[in-house]
Amino acid sequence: MSHPLEWINSELARLEARGRRRWLREFAAEAAADSNRLNFSSNDYLGLARHPAVIEAAVAAAREWGVGATASPHLCGRRPVHAELERRLAKFNGAEAALVFPSGYAANVGAISALVGRGDTVFADRLAHASLLDGARLSGATLRRFRHNDVNHLEEMLRTSPASGRRLVVTESVFSMDGDFAPLAEVARCAAEHGAALYVDEAHALGVYGPGGAGLLAEAGVRGGGVVAIGTLSKALGSQGGLIAGTADLREWLVQSARSLMYSTGLSPIAAAAALAALDVLAREPDRPARLRHLAAQFRRRLRELGVAVADGDCPIVPVILGDDPRAMEAAARLREEGILAVAIRPPTVPEGAARIRFTVTLNLSPEQVETAARRVARLVGPLGV
Repeated sequence: MSHPLEWINSELARLEARGRRRWLREFAAEAAADSNRLNFSSNDYLGLARHPAVIEAAVAAAREWGVGATASPHLCGRRPVHAELERRLAKFNGAEAALVFPSGYAANVGAISALVGRGDTVFADRLAHASLLDGARLSGATLRRFRHNDVNHLEEMLRTSPASGRRLVVTESVFSMDGDFAPLAEVARCAAEHGAALYVDEAHALGVYGPGGAGLLAEAGVRGGGVVAIGTLSKALGSQGGLIAGTADLREWLVQSARSLMYSTGLSPIAAAAALAALDVLAREPDRPARLRHLAAQFRRRLRELGVAVADGDCPIVPVILGDDPRAMEAAARLREEGILAVAIRPPTVPEGAARIRFTVTLNLSPEQVETAARRVARLVGPLGV
């Protein structure tokens, strides 16, 4: 006899036939010392997730406060380490205040749905991250998507949309799948001229770009009461969690209204302490972002020299576009057999016909390993490229 969830099996088969099924694999720890096993899928950009000082801080926090936050921060899931982290993050971001969430996804869903609702409009870049789009959809606001990094299209949308209700322009600063940058100064000007707030996800920029690693908003000089900055603790800072930085009033409103904060167990004190220690390491070793960008530029340059089509630059996100899903899956399998972890990215994460291998360069890799990887990629993936 069939049951109400029997449809799942046929849907899984359909995904697999199209090359769209995802798998949760088990991976060993970073193996940077082993040139035969190179991780090009990690977002641990600055190599801090296994830094001794970060690990030591996490262990000390576990001994003092326990492993979990135990409850929502509105109940008893907040410790002194959370308050200290928020003070440090506000200073790091050049903002009045900051607020931490259990994850970057929770931060985006909670903040956007607290800032807009029915009768309001969100204008989102066409390639904005899924968490940004989910936050807009869950808010009940009208979602309009402008062409990727096209400020003229954004301006046209703002000009021709009803002026009633709140307006929120949403973009990433460094786009997670393409490794390109938003024209933040122009987007900020456009939003301000049309009375819209600006919401920028700096997940892949914090710790990598800007003064002291403060991100591209700081580098572009975009600040003010109408700007909301989002970041994560789980990438360059090597920990886990999300953050919002902005005015003190913004923080207070999110404390009152962000459902993903109110109804989730708070950020683990271990993660908070680890993020604080990562900020300390970055302050002591301010050359880490520049070293990362130099390594990423080396990888991109060598790929281009070896005939692999990638953009020039220094972003550690390096996509090699392969087009269709089976080609991307074949490339990932070839790389895995040769000791390189770089997974296939397929729709709906990227647009149809834009399947790719997304390489990420981190400081867990040496210049010699990056050179080795570039040669293997050229040999194994280059012939599949478009």
